[in-house]
Amino acid sequence: MQTSATNRRLRLLLTGIRDKTLVPNPHFQRRLVWSNGHKLAFLETVLDGLPFPEIFLSAGEVDPDTGDGTELIVDGQQRITTLYEYFTGAPSLRVGQSGVPAYRNLSDEQKVGFLEYEVVVRDLGPLSEDETKEIFYRINSTNYSLNAMEVNNSRFDGALKKFAENLAEWDFFTKHKVFSSLDGRRMKDIQFALTLTISCLSGYFNRDDSHEEFLWQYNDDFEYATEVGSGLHHVIDFVESCDFPPRSRVWQKADLLTLLVELYQIIVTEKIELEPSQVSRKMQDFYAEVENVTRVSDPSEDAAEYYRRVRSGINDRISRINRGEAVRRRILTD
Repeated sequence: MQTSATNRRLRLLLTGIRDKTLVPNPHFQRRLVWSNGHKLAFLETVLDGLPFPEIFLSAGEVDPDTGDGTELIVDGQQRITTLYEYFTGAPSLRVGQSGVPAYRNLSDEQKVGFLEYEVVVRDLGPLSEDETKEIFYRINSTNYSLNAMEVNNSRFDGALKKFAENLAEWDFFTKHKVFSSLDGRRMKDIQFALTLTISCLSGYFNRDDSHEEFLWQYNDDFEYATEVGSGLHHVIDFVESCDFPPRSRVWQKADLLTLLVELYQIIVTEKIELEPSQVSRKMQDFYAEVENVTRVSDPSEDAAEYYRRVRSGINDRISRINRGEAVRRRILTD
């Protein structure tokens, strides 16, 4: 494939979006989501006259009678749509008290400078939809398939994601070797932290299904950061006081997630006082029962159910709920 890169004045791209001759969000793309802060930082780059990476366009539909046609933004849609939001004063872009002046407050000279800004455009020419999709996926992929957290990481750069990143780096998880090096490379540690945070806020959910919804909702501001962070610090200090042995199954990710969520609800949300030594004894006895489910003739109902839920569908919502109920009963039963 032969492609050509040229400079195109920004005003031509903006009027193309306005006139619907430039399509910023082809249906095959996942919508990229920048935080408001990310958008403002990008706008500062443009207003300062600094360059940004080229965008990729392909030819869209052409009307053979009128000669009118469209172009698709194959890569670079968030950059162009952010610039369009700025140009049109869209409410989705909040300039507020930032150092970026609203477009309407620019001088005529500054407005012309913005509109005449040159964008490097690589024209991919007329492509079929399948060819366009293939190029898009190649531009936005690595040499292995992305998991759900990696996809969300490429799409979100906001408050909740940063909270989860910080949580995953707490010394507690390193000290107890909760995450492997592979977990870190594939962002499983951030995935765990995000699941833990959302579960503490709103309860268990199926697999990663709620990640995108919450990352979107709390992209600009995670108003519960202090509350959840303080609560989790309290819970983790409590778990440390339990002094679980290094080889306890509590340090396995699914087991630890369940215990942390249940302790958060009991200690932080319901404000029930617990004695670490008693919880430690109860949970170590319970984990021993779970390990011996297949070796005894009459295992306890909770141990049998917990064992079943860690053997199959471990990240399904019902499995998480049932494990949580079993742990809660064990902790609160005298």
